[in-house]
Amino acid sequence: MGTEVERLLPTDEARELLGLAREIAAKELAPKAAEAEERAEFPAAAYELLGRSGLLSLPFAEEHGGGGQPYEVYLQVVEEIATAWPSVGVGTSVHSLTATVVAANGSDELVKTWLPRLLSGDWLGAYCLSEPQAGSDVSGIRSRAVLDGDDYVVDGVKQWISNGSCADYYILFARTSPDPKRGLSAFLVPDGTEGMSFGAPEKKMGLHCDVTTQVLFDGARIPADQLIGEEGAGMRVALSALDAGRLGIAAVATGIAQAALAHAVDYAREREQFGRPIGDNQGLQFMLADMACDVERARATYLHAARLKDAGRPFSRQASIAKLTATDAAMRVTTDAVQVLGGNGYTREYPVERLFRDAKVTQIFEGTNQIQRMVVGRDLLH
Repeated sequence: MGTEVERLLPTDEARELLGLAREIAAKELAPKAAEAEERAEFPAAAYELLGRSGLLSLPFAEEHGGGGQPYEVYLQVVEEIATAWPSVGVGTSVHSLTATVVAANGSDELVKTWLPRLLSGDWLGAYCLSEPQAGSDVSGIRSRAVLDGDDYVVDGVKQWISNGSCADYYILFARTSPDPKRGLSAFLVPDGTEGMSFGAPEKKMGLHCDVTTQVLFDGARIPADQLIGEEGAGMRVALSALDAGRLGIAAVATGIAQAALAHAVDYAREREQFGRPIGDNQGLQFMLADMACDVERARATYLHAARLKDAGRPFSRQASIAKLTATDAAMRVTTDAVQVLGGNGYTREYPVERLFRDAKVTQIFEGTNQIQRMVVGRDLLH
């Protein structure tokens, strides 16, 4: 594809990690993506490779088995993965989101017992927040967890769960009281818990290897010591974790846009019409320039938010700005990439139509872009 992205990284170790991610993405992920997406296969081997390479635990403390890297480094690794295979980029972001919930909110005992397993590279997580009637409206969650002795008994249905039926553990949000503000609690639920089952994979427009299912709880018993944080703290836990998750999706969307731009640039160099490369036409050059501006603008917004997070400063508004900026950019860039390739761009012989389909959902999950604009607007007026 087109020219390699030039990056500024804080340490030699970070540069080596990004080089490793770029090599794995180019040699191991990209060649397999198109065929696997056609078959809608869960990319277990890809996650195993990323886990063995230490790329699934980068932004977590070394004492728990993490890579001890700044969030800005982790996000650039996610972008590289998503440039090669967006579904795997999404799965990597979701896994980090689940581990973040435990690392930031779990008791000392829960963190000590569970976090090293979550960061081992052998386990992959899923985030069970959304429900059929509760997507952006977290307060609409109806799943219930009732304390019975030393266990919570859970009943409910979760919807749109990435890595559903394929994960090794699930971060579950369920209602422990009817209080709209203090009624939600978070739990760590290992795969194989009795009373937990899964729906069939959703038949989606794109991201076919991001297996997405319902997760159903029917009298599932969860030990009380797997409660994450205090009972009733689930709303705060969910919303704070989503800020980090939105940056992951911003990095994925930037990777999708970068891949589409690179394919369009290569095609514009090679495709000839009227005796010369189509890239010689100023109108097409302007289109490519606008696409490049979109990609670099997207990258700049997620890096700015990540640097605020790394510095321990508030970054919620900037996370929403990054998410909506990067995902809107991905939709524009992939649309224009299809246009650059003309009729070929509309066929499955070329990857830009798949990138176009993959881009659309980034504007929807982790909070729709309309919700992001509400978050930004309210923060400005607060």
